Amino acid sequence: MSHPIPDPLPHASAAAERRTRPDQSAAQGEPRSAAQIRLLLAAVFLISLGQMTLNPIIAPLSREVGLAEWQVGATISAAAVMVVLTSQFWGRASQSWGRKPVLVAAFALAATAMLLFALVSWLGMRGLLAGAPLFALFLLLRGLAFGTAVAAVPPTAQAAIADATPSEAERVRGMAGVGAAQGIAMVAGSVLGGLLAAAGLLLPIAVVPVILGSGLILLLTRLRRDSPQHLVAQPVRVRPGDPRVWPFLLAGFGMFTALGFIQVITGFLVQDRLGLDGAQTGLVAGGALLTAGIGMILAQSIIVPRSGWSAPTLLRVGSATAVLGFAALVPEAGALLLFLAIFVIGLGLGIAMPGYTAGPTLLVSREEQGGITGLIGATTGLTFVVAPTASTWLYGLWQPLPVLVGGAVMLAVTIFVLVHPRFRAAPGSGGAAEV
Repeated sequence: MSHPIPDPLPHASAAAERRTRPDQSAAQGEPRSAAQIRLLLAAVFLISLGQMTLNPIIAPLSREVGLAEWQVGATISAAAVMVVLTSQFWGRASQSWGRKPVLVAAFALAATAMLLFALVSWLGMRGLLAGAPLFALFLLLRGLAFGTAVAAVPPTAQAAIADATPSEAERVRGMAGVGAAQGIAMVAGSVLGGLLAAAGLLLPIAVVPVILGSGLILLLTRLRRDSPQHLVAQPVRVRPGDPRVWPFLLAGFGMFTALGFIQVITGFLVQDRLGLDGAQTGLVAGGALLTAGIGMILAQSIIVPRSGWSAPTLLRVGSATAVLGFAALVPEAGALLLFLAIFVIGLGLGIAMPGYTAGPTLLVSREEQGGITGLIGATTGLTFVVAPTASTWLYGLWQPLPVLVGGAVMLAVTIFVLVHPRFRAAPGSGGAAEV
């Protein structure tokens, strides 16, 4: 990904842009340059890459240092809780403080937390730290601190894109860019984490703060500060029950809950259906999740930008496609169908996600953009508090059950976005069907 070149005369170029586009400046604030938007997408990619590089090795790392499985689950859930609790704060702060201070603070916190996490992991592997103190530090660093930092980046990027894209088509393409950055990071992080782990579990842990530190340097040196007219003195908090946006939030919650069910149990499905040992399972399960990431990237980098579909249409087409993937995942019919089903689920959700993230931003005022993008992030984070526990519990009852429940949730989302009047109104029109 190419790095943007800073404008040596930001105030002069901003003034020229205001003179040439007075109508949009008055309504939206002056549009952000394409180079700065690419830099925001790079920030999303790097924070997601750091997270995804660590994910493949967190389970074996926990066993290496003597932590129980539930303690790892609690650590991941703590991170998700912090995303829920802090996303709206970060989204509004990005409007009142500016994008650069928020992103710099987030990357500094993430890099520091992961550097200390690497040290704690080394001490744990050497037997110098164990038991409750080790668990408490895992919870604090990988859970609370890193979760808080991760929560800041997507809402900030989404709020900036909402400021810079007045039309629905531009907004959808911009939000698809955020999703594509996350999807590419999911694929790259899974591969990078696995490859580095071949040289020892500590290597990927040590690389993560380097990735985050490089992002911090990039933001400090290349991202311009917001001019005063870009800032919002008093960003408005958006309530989850706001009638303009709750249907989108409910649809998004259902989509990501269904996705969370599959992400958590994929390793179990691969091992039990294909009869693999532990080492083989890790490789094949990683490949299966890789196909989901490829489906998302294909959807958000090619299908969505070229389709020209509205946000409600993306939700309808994407959720229906994902239902087909869940249906194909129910029967035990070998590796090919399993991989194909997971690919179709990733493809469908990749189509639907930009509709979920762009739609609500088209229905609120500029002062509410930080609040709504933060609320979108919080809604997504909430699913990863719920899904891991629910899906593994259901799998213990009956192996096909979490697939069936996830498919039923996805089907309910499809029906909801087909029949609810909010999705029959054009989001960009500002006109709302009564809800």
